Amino acid sequence: PGSEMAGKADSCDGCPNRDNCRDGTPASDPDAPKILHRMKRVKRILLVLSGKGGVGKSTVAAQLAYALAAQSHAVGILDVDICGPSIPHMLGVQGETVHRSADGWAPVYVSAPGIAADAAADDDVELGVMSIGFMLPNRDDAVIWRGPRKNGLIKQFLTDVEWGVLDFLIVDLPP
Repeated sequence: PGSEMAGKADSCDGCPNRDNCRDGTPASDPDAPKILHRMKRVKRILLVLSGKGGVGKSTVAAQLAYALAAQSHAVGILDVDICGPSIPHMLGVQGETVHRSADGWAPVYVSAPGIAADAAADDDVELGVMSIGFMLPNRDDAVIWRGPRKNGLIKQFLTDVEWGVLDFLIVDLPP
């Protein structure tokens, strides 16, 4: 945005923020109030990211979520790796479906018995999971979305998923 070519380059064609970028005015997202309202009960958001694929981001996100949940934290994990949603497979919940209620999309919940060192044998560690992987008819289907369509789904995850009160929301990002 600070460049003299901001909003004027060929690569800016079709960008919804082109005029704002050209004028130097910050773009305002009309969905920002909805996102803030939905996220106000999430205490901490942790992003797991890297500039390269195949380095274990999803593994780190899943293990971090389990470790925090095992310490009695309320945890959600959001898989926004649209082209390669691996979190449902890693957590053993592939094939589950997302349900819609009056409050929004309900995450899929996964529980693991007895992984907390100080937990009783019958205490389950539970965490909420949301991923496009739950919305695909076949686990091996490719999702090759770019630009507005991909951003629209990510925004829908932020505005429509009813996480409830969370101590941590772990976000598994694409490279």
